Amino acid sequence: MDSIWRTAYRHPSPWTSDYPPLSMPALFDDAAAKGGQKPLIDFLGRHYSYAETLDGANRVAAGLAALGYGKGDRIGLFLPNVPHYLAAYYGILKLGATVVNFSPLYTVAELAHQVADSGTRLLFTLSAKALLPTALKVLDQSELERLVVGSVAGALPTGKSILYRWFKQSEVAARPNDPRIMAFSQLIHNRGRFNKPDIAPETDVALIQYTGGTTGTPKGAMLTHQNLSANARQVNAIDPHPGQEDRILGVLPLFHVFANTCVLNRTVVNGGCIVMLPRFNAQQALEAVSRAKITAIPGVPTMYQALLDHPALGKTDFSKLRVCISGGAPLPAELKAKFEAATGATLIEGYGLSESSGVVSANPYEAAGKPGTIGQPLPATDIRLVDKEDPSRPAPAGEPGEIVIAGPQIMKGYWNRPDADEGVFVTDAEGRRWLRTGDVGQIDADGFVAIVDRLKDMIAVGGFKVFPSQIEDVLYKHPAVKEALVIGVPDPYRGEQPRAYVTLNEGAKADGAELRDWLNPQLGKHERVDDVVVRLTMPKTMIGKLSRKDLIAEVLAAG
Repeated sequence: MDSIWRTAYRHPSPWTSDYPPLSMPALFDDAAAKGGQKPLIDFLGRHYSYAETLDGANRVAAGLAALGYGKGDRIGLFLPNVPHYLAAYYGILKLGATVVNFSPLYTVAELAHQVADSGTRLLFTLSAKALLPTALKVLDQSELERLVVGSVAGALPTGKSILYRWFKQSEVAARPNDPRIMAFSQLIHNRGRFNKPDIAPETDVALIQYTGGTTGTPKGAMLTHQNLSANARQVNAIDPHPGQEDRILGVLPLFHVFANTCVLNRTVVNGGCIVMLPRFNAQQALEAVSRAKITAIPGVPTMYQALLDHPALGKTDFSKLRVCISGGAPLPAELKAKFEAATGATLIEGYGLSESSGVVSANPYEAAGKPGTIGQPLPATDIRLVDKEDPSRPAPAGEPGEIVIAGPQIMKGYWNRPDADEGVFVTDAEGRRWLRTGDVGQIDADGFVAIVDRLKDMIAVGGFKVFPSQIEDVLYKHPAVKEALVIGVPDPYRGEQPRAYVTLNEGAKADGAELRDWLNPQLGKHERVDDVVVRLTMPKTMIGKLSRKDLIAEVLAAG
């Protein structure tokens, strides 16, 4: 199979390329030295140069060191896309500490669990009502020691900053007078001097990225400095014109591993500019495309559909837009065709996991790709198919198999979960370790990979992974619920939508709407179900277990 990519490879850099060990601080310092006064961040019209961002990262590192934090400490980011994210992210890495990404969509319970699981000591957040109250509750309910709180208004251009303070007070939460809570401006009030640690790129963990793995409760994927730096270089290597004007729309959330590599680290490697928006809004995104002459957009299918559906699409200047890369969920062929016709840009599909630092494969930007596939592997990335029942054996010739991956971007393992490592890695006869994806695929004669099924139960909702068992656990707390299964049903906008199916305890009286309205406020936004369907019975296996597989088959057959 390897020979396919030696002879039929369509990416511009050789499949046999090598990526020497490189720490993330070294990657960033090199880019900053080359970038100088060039803009790295365009935040709603305010520009931050490479030099300014480097200074901010050094000040974050120095401020954290003064508080007693250092190499190996876990420090969390509970932030949307704001300039604070870059300074904190690279500052933490410069200190030799480990970044822990937390979604701003998390509930108190979700955030508290992952803070405890990772041993996060300090958390960066914003003085926004959508974030700070949650962070304060976690500060009081966990072993978290400190909060560092930034202000969006302080990152905006002067005129917009004044307007934000005047009109958006309803969205701002007051920062309590508490010795455990520090303003971001206070943390960076220093000269940016600290003792730089020695970093071993291939063993030191740079980022803990929570993921569902192949099954069950989210686990922390340990991504080393080399994992992240290699994946950034790999993604940059498939660009046929590296170094050309590069203004990327940074609306994909940076806490997501896809954006961490494709929006942040890859753009830094290439010396580009991130045109950053705090959250996705189709109108604001289209305005940014025109204003900043965007050249690339990484996103998920639901984003591209929302842009197509917006009435401002026809007035948007797409003249500089060259390429868009879609990940997180399958890209419908019809959506690809419509978006390319409307914008004149190329929209390609790629594939990756949190455990792979973000990206494993992609269709070529300029050479002939194959819609409906996840393309060919990135340079230095190996993909094989193994038997669906026994991953120690190759898949039977000509038959689909579970996709396994090896390459410099593959995680070190799961945080504090050696038991999970045993199930997710398989070692071949030569002693090489391969990551099991849980996805079933085929590889054609040209080396293009297509996903045809999946072994795991996770639901892909607009690029986010939703774990049915977590929603089911909440449902079982309702006194009327006897049995519960949650599955993903097709959704034209989000790809999939969670839907719950329940049976009731004898004598209980509750309808689906009542259960849905009780359930959804307890879930994260992307986890919320579109319906709760009350059934008389649930499909079961021969030994009496609830059968998710049979329920999915029933629902799909019913249309």
